[in-house]
Amino acid sequence: MKVSHIIGIVLFFFMAGMVSCKETVKQSFKEPSALKVKKNVFINDSGKIVRLCGVSFSDPDKLKKENQWNLRYFEEARRWGCNVIRLPIHPYTWLYRGVEDYLKILDQGVEWARQTNMYVIIDWHAIGNLPENVYPHFNYATNWAETINFWKIIAEHYKGNSTVAFYELFNEPCDQGKPLSWDAWQPLMEQLIDSINMIDDQKVYLVAGMNWAYLLDEVVQKPVDRNNVAYVTHPYPQKVDAPWEDKWERNWGHVADHYPVVATEMGYVVKGQRGEHIPCIGDEKYGEAIINYLDKKGISYTVWCFDPSWAPALLDDFDFNLTRQGEFFKRKLQMK
Repeated sequence: MKVSHIIGIVLFFFMAGMVSCKETVKQSFKEPSALKVKKNVFINDSGKIVRLCGVSFSDPDKLKKENQWNLRYFEEARRWGCNVIRLPIHPYTWLYRGVEDYLKILDQGVEWARQTNMYVIIDWHAIGNLPENVYPHFNYATNWAETINFWKIIAEHYKGNSTVAFYELFNEPCDQGKPLSWDAWQPLMEQLIDSINMIDDQKVYLVAGMNWAYLLDEVVQKPVDRNNVAYVTHPYPQKVDAPWEDKWERNWGHVADHYPVVATEMGYVVKGQRGEHIPCIGDEKYGEAIINYLDKKGISYTVWCFDPSWAPALLDDFDFNLTRQGEFFKRKLQMK
């Protein structure tokens, strides 16, 4: 074979390789497939079942003020094996930063999530009794009109954006000294979904259970009667005593046999370590139990919290040194 022929063949495969690499890069930056609920799972446009496993960030406003709101932060989550990240937006930070500035921050984050092939949960990080307007702290305080307004703004802004796949309607409903029941919460969430659906009916709605987003024991008998609804639990170790599995099954796990469930917060602080004032004391025994249970049930999750100062913390610092639970959950996520 002539040398010129050999050179020609080499150049052909070299150029073919270059095209292939460019196509790969282009594909990694395209919009992800939209998700929807089918029976008790999430499916994409191709009908493939998608299970979401990732982490919850701290409030983007906090990260922005600490100069940590950047692509590097998202890339690290992706290196952990995450295919979803949760963005908790506190009512107070939403108000004082203002809609325009906050949406600019969110747009950056959504774009970085798209570039790193991760879906986004937008979480209205309110805590308290919404019908009675009672809240444990001003940072979590909101009201019905403000909650509707927030979601209308978000829906208008992110309609047609499939990276933003989930709207977590209210972080943690709880009594706060006045009764709050599923009978009151379920129709309220239906009203909220109706308001959003007028603008954007292509997202999955995450509806939290009672008792600080833990109990889903009435859902199967009285589900939220709307399309694309999934349910949220926060199964921190202090909720029930070990052995946990039978109690988890009774309190929220059985719902996953009928509807999708997402544990949008979970985690633990080892006794004696930083953050032990948070009532989430646990260790790897809890970690193994909750991961094994979620895997068995096919339940999606985002671990709290991809931050060094919000306990239970996964990070020891923003150089991505890890806490003990960070080491545990990073290993589990990378095994997915």
